[in-house]
Amino acid sequence: MKKLYTKLILGAALFSLSLTGCSDILNEQPRSSYDPTFFKTETGVMGGLTAMYAHLRQFYGQYYYAACQMPTDEYTFAWSADNNFKDIDLTEGVGNYAANTVRSDALWNAAFPNINTASGVIENGAEAGVSDALIAEARFFRAFDYFQLVQTFGGVPLDLGSGELKFNTTPMRYSVRNTVPEVYTKAVFPDLKLAIELLPETGRVTGGATKTLARLMLAKAYLTYGWWLESTIPTYPECPRTDPDGHDKAWYFQQAYNLAVEGIENPGPFKLLDYYYDVHLGSNDRNAEVLLYADHTESSEFYDGQSHSYFGGGAPGNQIVWFATWNYTLIRSTQKLSDGTSKEVESVQREAAQAYGRPWSCMAPPIGVFQNTFADKTNDSRYDGTFVTTFRGNWTKGSVSDNTLYNANGLAVHPGDAILTFLDEDPANEGDINYDSSAAKASAVAAGVMNGRSDYVIAPSHISRGRYPNLWKLGTYRTNNGDGLGEPNGGITRPVNIAYFSELFFVAAEAAVKGATTKTVTGTYANDGSARGLINIIRARAGKWRWDNNGNVAKQEDNSATMISLTPATIDINYILDERSREYFGEGMRWLDLVRTQKLIEYATTYEIGSGTNDGKPIGTMSVPGSHQKHTYTRNIKSNHYLRPIPTGQLNALEMTVEEKAAYQNPGY
Repeated sequence: MKKLYTKLILGAALFSLSLTGCSDILNEQPRSSYDPTFFKTETGVMGGLTAMYAHLRQFYGQYYYAACQMPTDEYTFAWSADNNFKDIDLTEGVGNYAANTVRSDALWNAAFPNINTASGVIENGAEAGVSDALIAEARFFRAFDYFQLVQTFGGVPLDLGSGELKFNTTPMRYSVRNTVPEVYTKAVFPDLKLAIELLPETGRVTGGATKTLARLMLAKAYLTYGWWLESTIPTYPECPRTDPDGHDKAWYFQQAYNLAVEGIENPGPFKLLDYYYDVHLGSNDRNAEVLLYADHTESSEFYDGQSHSYFGGGAPGNQIVWFATWNYTLIRSTQKLSDGTSKEVESVQREAAQAYGRPWSCMAPPIGVFQNTFADKTNDSRYDGTFVTTFRGNWTKGSVSDNTLYNANGLAVHPGDAILTFLDEDPANEGDINYDSSAAKASAVAAGVMNGRSDYVIAPSHISRGRYPNLWKLGTYRTNNGDGLGEPNGGITRPVNIAYFSELFFVAAEAAVKGATTKTVTGTYANDGSARGLINIIRARAGKWRWDNNGNVAKQEDNSATMISLTPATIDINYILDERSREYFGEGMRWLDLVRTQKLIEYATTYEIGSGTNDGKPIGTMSVPGSHQKHTYTRNIKSNHYLRPIPTGQLNALEMTVEEKAAYQNPGY
């Protein structure tokens, strides 16, 4: 670990040209062969910029996802979770939350090499004769990485060896962390301001940096820093909650509002899609609502950096939806044989389709997600556009050729029929679902049976660590399946979405809640500019349906007026957070949202879910994935958990005294 991390820091420019990740070649390549003159060539600048987009794949798509989602109200560890998920969840009696177990190390290890590459382009690129817009892309990515780092770890070093924000040409094993205000005012804000000025409205490449993207990031950075200035939660390194530029929190909230509204009124090529469903439909990836993504490709395993037939995991591959997918392939239906006997067969098989994919069962959504966050499943299309709640028979694509199987209540089912359904609501009479009958046990996943239904059912209150709706919005999408199951074990070739045009509305609304003076918003998304007016643009879109995803039928329905009428007259920060969860559930934003708004302890300390074991304990193995008896669990979240620990690999690589290393680490770790 020590050798690897040191080479990542010192070999930052080399990393920028090695898009397939760390290797022995990378570790052995002399650092001195990559001097500033390389970035004075057009080849060097373009290679560096290519790497800046590619570096996103080093942390978006892997175990870093657990650090973005846990411990929050959106996810907890699931039936098959290992310590990459249990440690960070902080559930009492489970795991070991420590500096060497929290997977934010992926961000740290990827960000600093990229920051150094960006600094090389910024300092030297002008001599290559490239446009200011190209160098502005490097400024965007340097600011983007520092913004992610400062939110996650607190203050981080601006000097990587050759001076603050300088391209590192001097090997160094000593480091000093700058304060939070210094990171924002010296690195994040200045680079993003220049990026807004110099970047084009339309990206140089598909998914490239633009004015709209830079506006969103600067608005979000202003918003986050405004919250930090008023926070009483401990920060590190310790420093006064004062701004070096002399502004107060109100000034930053106002700037966040102004910038976000400017982005809404001047969208360039970006827009809100007409239907929420289309934002996440696999065949519609890289659409006009997505501002930034960590891209992948189905056309080449080499350029994608992962196997498309069997992928074991790790950077730069994309596997995050597997973490949130339970083992639905345990579901069984009855096949009647020609000799009069019968046997149980796998009726929902592993398929490279958006609703299915590879089940790792590492992360499970608590029951509150379905009873509270997504309480309105009738008007609001976002529940249906987020989860897989109906698991349909696909056995004829695999090894079972029969056109008819027999399922709940002994009733016949055919390919495409519902085999197991997670109900939208609990029935009024709890006894309407029988979870304990022999018929229910035949499902092999402790599902229930309802009179007259051929599908097994599970009510929201009976969701467990072993069986829960899958995350459809991030699901597998491949175009080469033919008529079969495809390659469900191969790396996911969809992009990982990072930033959306829609978030401009949320940033402006949150700033308004924090006291920013509002104005009438003009243009395509005209509204009164209040928090309610801005949020209602999002909610109106959420009320529009063109397809019932889990019903698998066309559905032309517009509930926009109802959605708007149900919006509270007064919007507070809790409502903003609830709406953000409905809009961006499971997309790696939740931990940062709760940290920014200082709501982590309030929102995530307790949760309910089925145990995941037959004996009611949270740890263990079993023959079926989860009892249907829910339990209330408590997390031991403390104020120091608002910052992630500095990774052990970083500390091991430093040549500093034990006392200096202890002072470098965040408190409580």
